[in-house]
Amino acid sequence: MLSKSMTRAPNVMTSRATLLFLVVLVMLSSVSGEAFAHAVADGDKGYIQEITGVNLIAFLYLGAKHMVTGYDHILFLLGVIFFLYKMKDIGVYVSLFAIGHSVTMLAGVYFNFGINSYIIDAIIGLSIVYKALDNMGAYQRWFRFQPNTKAATLIFGFFHGFGLSSKILDYEISSDGLLPNLLAFNVGVEVGQLLALGAILIVMGFWRRTPSFLKHAYSTNAVMMGAGFMLIGYQLTGYFV
Repeated sequence: MLSKSMTRAPNVMTSRATLLFLVVLVMLSSVSGEAFAHAVADGDKGYIQEITGVNLIAFLYLGAKHMVTGYDHILFLLGVIFFLYKMKDIGVYVSLFAIGHSVTMLAGVYFNFGINSYIIDAIIGLSIVYKALDNMGAYQRWFRFQPNTKAATLIFGFFHGFGLSSKILDYEISSDGLLPNLLAFNVGVEVGQLLALGAILIVMGFWRRTPSFLKHAYSTNAVMMGAGFMLIGYQLTGYFV
């Protein structure tokens, strides 16, 4: 028969794992607005402005870096897959998100169509709030209605794509080799998304095996919702001020 100290040990470990997960979310939510909006690094911007022609490797790297360091994209992805257990379902939702942001990113840059970066980043923050509330079952409790989660993922993917295109337009990149470079950037974004998704799934896989997952799922999404509201507030303040 196990002693009380031995049976308490796994509970302590799972509680610590849950606490660590929440701390990571709090850290993401407390990142400065500039980092939270995945702004263009000065070094990257200067490099892109100087080069001309087809530079596939450079844009591939920048796309991957842009997604991996884009905390808003990562938080939205976390919300999307939070209660998805089957890889088939995860693949469907991630593909919808990828299609959405790829279409508007490529179209926005190629046709030089941009949306005010403060407004689009505020909408991206709203997408995080929306998904956190969805995971918390708020819409069913408040309105007795469940929005179409697949359609919402695609639609918010469009807005995330405009967020990406607005950052690329900040590069003021050369029109020489624009289309190949954009395609390389988009491939890099998808690579970065897969890397971020892989890390999230590994952590979530361990956490879901513990009793603390369902116990702390609500509070975790509440923290994620708070991060979304912080991004909205920061961006709207920047727009009006």
